Amino acid sequence: MLISQALAQDTPPAPATTAETVVPANDAAALAPPDATSVLVQNVGMIVLLVVMFYFLLIRPQQKRFKEHKEMLDALKTGDTVVIGGGLIGKIDKLVSPEEAIIDLGNGVKVTAVRSSV
Repeated sequence: MLISQALAQDTPPAPATTAETVVPANDAAALAPPDATSVLVQNVGMIVLLVVMFYFLLIRPQQKRFKEHKEMLDALKTGDTVVIGGGLIGKIDKLVSPEEAIIDLGNGVKVTAVRSSV
């Protein structure tokens, strides 16, 4: 049979079926809508779960990274090789203050950088 002939044929109608749902009397309570208290507890539980996941997946790792970076900045000393936020690589020539450092980039080029940008 050719495709054009197959497409030209009418499809037979689907057999008619009927479905009835029989609910026993003791299962009628199972079909009742849930009360407001159980819905509220379930919703609050989901919100608490999301907050806990948010804390452990986003906030806590960021705090850990911040703490490690702060410890690294506090441990900087003269002669350490560093990369500044702009991508410049140099050695710390002098620590001016707790917030600033003079960095030697080579060939006598020295820049003052904020320690937090290291």
